Amino acid sequence: MGAVPDTTMVACSFTPCSQLFATGSTYGDLRIWDLNMNQLHAEKYAHDLGVTCCQFSPQIMKYGHVVQFRLASCGQDSLLKIWIISRTSSPGCKMQLVHTLSGQCATVLSCAYSTDGQLLVSGSMDKTVAVYEANNGILLYTLNQHERYVTSCAFSPTAPLIASGSMDKTVNVWRVEDGSSGHASGPKGKSLPNEAGSASHEAGKKWPGHSRLMVSEWSEDDVSSWLLEEGLESLVDTFKANNIDGAELLSLSKESLSSDLHIESLGLRSKVLRKIEELKMAPVSNGIPDEFLCPITHEIMKDPVIAADGYSYEREAIESWINTKSRSSPMTNLPLQTTLLTPNRTLKMAICRWTSSQ
Repeated sequence: MGAVPDTTMVACSFTPCSQLFATGSTYGDLRIWDLNMNQLHAEKYAHDLGVTCCQFSPQIMKYGHVVQFRLASCGQDSLLKIWIISRTSSPGCKMQLVHTLSGQCATVLSCAYSTDGQLLVSGSMDKTVAVYEANNGILLYTLNQHERYVTSCAFSPTAPLIASGSMDKTVNVWRVEDGSSGHASGPKGKSLPNEAGSASHEAGKKWPGHSRLMVSEWSEDDVSSWLLEEGLESLVDTFKANNIDGAELLSLSKESLSSDLHIESLGLRSKVLRKIEELKMAPVSNGIPDEFLCPITHEIMKDPVIAADGYSYEREAIESWINTKSRSSPMTNLPLQTTLLTPNRTLKMAICRWTSSQ
């Protein structure tokens, strides 16, 4: 058994030959071990504030007596890194950083290689999935379809597919070569390149449903944009002709849709009412980045700390959680191996910068 004092192991991965494995910890170090639990190399501070995931490429490279492996790692520093691990006949091994990828702007929670080692995918707390050309570290696509943290991602071992899972309770499946992307529930999607372009475009729009305005404050144009977003474009002209703004939208009923707006289709009326109910139930978005909110209190953190599960919380909230509940992670429900809390100074500075700019 190998042990690293005073830290929690949060990631591990075997080399494709199964003779070595890597571990990552909440202290941010990466370590390489052999099967006899001998530590061959320790890369301290590989990721500032902690490692979240590490994954070996399935490729093995041989140069004479030197065997090399590629290792991807990601962490709380919002970075995805690619390392080359070199092993010779002599004891120990060498670890060299070859690429630092900054295609995502919040903690990167997961990463995975394709079966041929040519592609690398990562999921982040900024709600995106990033797809890279692994050998050169080139960002190919940024996918923005998730509404909450992307917590997991994987390549299919037998088909050109990527799956991504999120705290928004959805799984997206993407076809890499020529096919489609779509939610796991089955809607037909576009090809990956087109969808990636569309995702970047949509992310730049200020749809009213995601703006800082309450629905009752929407203008007629905001209502029109919402209709387009919800696939109700056939009603845009009708709503504009009747001067339907946000307040009027919330007051619509089955009778007013039929008698005042002359929407004859029962199915269409039902869909509009259902979408309006969703608006009424949805919390008002205030533009606060999700990563600034404590997962327990859902409020902006003042003193963010990293717990043993790798997630950041408001110090008072997680201390109360640990003291009053079983020692399990609020995010994963798995046992917390330690109650040690590490100040997340980078996140605290980011919150301060954002707050001062508002």
